[in-house]
Amino acid sequence: MTRNDSDPTDGEAACFEAGIKFGALYHQFAGTPVSPDSAPSLETAIEESIENQPFCESVTVDILTEKLAAEMDHEYTELTGRFMEVEIVVDREGCEVVTRMEMEDGYPLMKVESVR
Repeated sequence: MTRNDSDPTDGEAACFEAGIKFGALYHQFAGTPVSPDSAPSLETAIEESIENQPFCESVTVDILTEKLAAEMDHEYTELTGRFMEVEIVVDREGCEVVTRMEMEDGYPLMKVESVR
């Protein structure tokens, strides 16, 4: 197939796929009850859930349990971006995109780290 100037590049398509994965991850799991004790199983559930999506090579979720414990008022709290660091790797048509979510200026910023 011939590529037109208006067709997305493989890198652009891979970045789009990564954005879809982050949207699903954040909006599916934000608000989930979590505690330092349940964080490891929730990390695994999030990783395995998002890895099921097409083109997803790997997902690494780190729930920041020390920060979580410091901000808890009860036995648990709700999961939000301020308690997570996430890396998602997408491979589409041989183009690998590494993306990351971490707090920046009080906001859970999702960004592209590299496109190869």
